[in-house]
Amino acid sequence: MAFGVGSILLLVMLSSLVASSAARFSKIQDVCQPFGELHAPGGHSCDECCKEGESYPQYECSPQVTGATKAILTVNDFEEGGDGGGPSECDNQYHDNSEPVVALSTGWYAKGSRCGKFVRISANGRTVSAKVVDECDSVNGCDKEHAFEPPCLNNIVDASPVVWKKLGVSQDDDDYGYMKITWDVCNPSGELHSPGRLSCDECCKEGESYPQYECSPQVTGETIAILTVNDFEEGGYGGGPSECDNQYHDNSEPVVALSTGWYAKGSRCGNFVRISANGRTVSAKVVDECDSVNGCDKEHTFEPPCLNNIVDASPAVWKALGISQDDGDYGYMKITWAMG
Repeated sequence: MAFGVGSILLLVMLSSLVASSAARFSKIQDVCQPFGELHAPGGHSCDECCKEGESYPQYECSPQVTGATKAILTVNDFEEGGDGGGPSECDNQYHDNSEPVVALSTGWYAKGSRCGKFVRISANGRTVSAKVVDECDSVNGCDKEHAFEPPCLNNIVDASPVVWKKLGVSQDDDDYGYMKITWDVCNPSGELHSPGRLSCDECCKEGESYPQYECSPQVTGETIAILTVNDFEEGGYGGGPSECDNQYHDNSEPVVALSTGWYAKGSRCGNFVRISANGRTVSAKVVDECDSVNGCDKEHTFEPPCLNNIVDASPAVWKALGISQDDGDYGYMKITWAMG
């Protein structure tokens, strides 16, 4: 069939319109949007209950999980007889409110695939590890099973009171019950059991178990971490020579060890990182791994494995940041770092 110029132009315009519409539709599909609304069947007296005549969005999805996923932290009662409803979905058990546990919005709960795993919650200059034990239902609500409350929003981490306590937020604080946080899913790969009683303050404790990590949070332009202090000199308390070069380093040299995930099998050896805190920034060379998997033995000076968010620095780094040994922050301080 022959087409005139006008017909060809019309076909081109239609094709462009279809492509544009498809692109817009694809973009919309990438966004987590409500799939429906839940209409409250009647009024209830509690402050958090569904309101008669109100409709509430329902979500089967949640925002994409990243190395620093933005969320809203809420508070829940996980104990039997409390206001949190029935037992937790993951294990059909109740949990003491002194246990750091959370429920995740339906999309993040991912049909229970995160049950029993740990998430790291960061806010208020602190980081807390909490176990996923329940779903914060973003689809159903307004009934007895859900304590007559609306469905959760799709960006909720619903936490036990002890999580709030560990974040330094008390019930008297304005933020208590509803606060912006970030969280990530770098979960422990196992637990290391202490072999016996050791006398030093930093040593593994008899009968204790310590999380092991093969991962660390995603590295960004401002990676949040904990700065600790280490002795890199021969004969010091830092153990053997550095992993990167099999050498000891003078403590007047700005050098660091990175947690196992950030150490990345030595790929950052010899590179410089920029560490920012206390209104200052210092450049330091990566020379070692802060082992997040192994510990409690002579090679690791009988100390537990490192957490997965540690930058273990020589005294020179602390000095350059303006922190002396007499300061309360010395030895353990929140920082940000980036590749130098």
